[in-house]
Amino acid sequence: MRSVDAPARVRLDRALDDLAVTFRGMTARADETQCVCHWGSTEELALLKVPDVELDPELLRRTWGAPDWGDHGAVLRRVLPQFARALAGGAVPAYSVAEVGESFARGGWQGWPGRQRAAVWEFLHAWWADSLTAPAPAIPVADLLVLCAEASAALTPWLAAWEALDHPAADRHLAEAAARWEYDLLTGELPWYTSHDEEDALRTELTTWLARYAPTRLRAHDPLLHGIRLASLPIPARWDDPRW
Repeated sequence: MRSVDAPARVRLDRALDDLAVTFRGMTARADETQCVCHWGSTEELALLKVPDVELDPELLRRTWGAPDWGDHGAVLRRVLPQFARALAGGAVPAYSVAEVGESFARGGWQGWPGRQRAAVWEFLHAWWADSLTAPAPAIPVADLLVLCAEASAALTPWLAAWEALDHPAADRHLAEAAARWEYDLLTGELPWYTSHDEEDALRTELTTWLARYAPTRLRAHDPLLHGIRLASLPIPARWDDPRW
């Protein structure tokens, strides 16, 4: 078990504290509306227009997950400190990680003012680093990668951070993730649904990165390394390979 004073955990705690300070006092727009039949009551909507009031977990889930806010960014800023702490604590099941990433993307956080944008960016990176070094992260690393990629519309920064980290837990997570991804990559598919248009580019980037990076970290996983190597080959060569 990791010490609670591990550097990655300290970084994440600081990032969560910074979100609380940065987004203190935020509210949804005064004229924001929502469907009473499908989302929730007028009393619940009114809570989003009052700053810094904690929401119950079910209301928080409905709030970040609703796709039809008039100003999703304002709603996300209102709930972000509580939402981020819930995420880091593992409150979101694995099947929802892409939806969480999409919620961040809908909020347009990369276009927010500098301090707000930096606070979100640091939270995502701190959470990623903490999960990579955790023996058993609350959200599996392969799933968290999907969340971060959807939230930022990019794979590169998350793969680069993984590659730069020389840590046994990070290598174990790599083996687990590669085993999950192998079949899809061998059949030419990105191993997760993406709301972005660059599915082929993301698949190519992931496959190329695995082929370059995994062999030095997964020497004890020979069958898995053969799958990674095959997935990196063009399809005709892949099918003609004796190991296919």
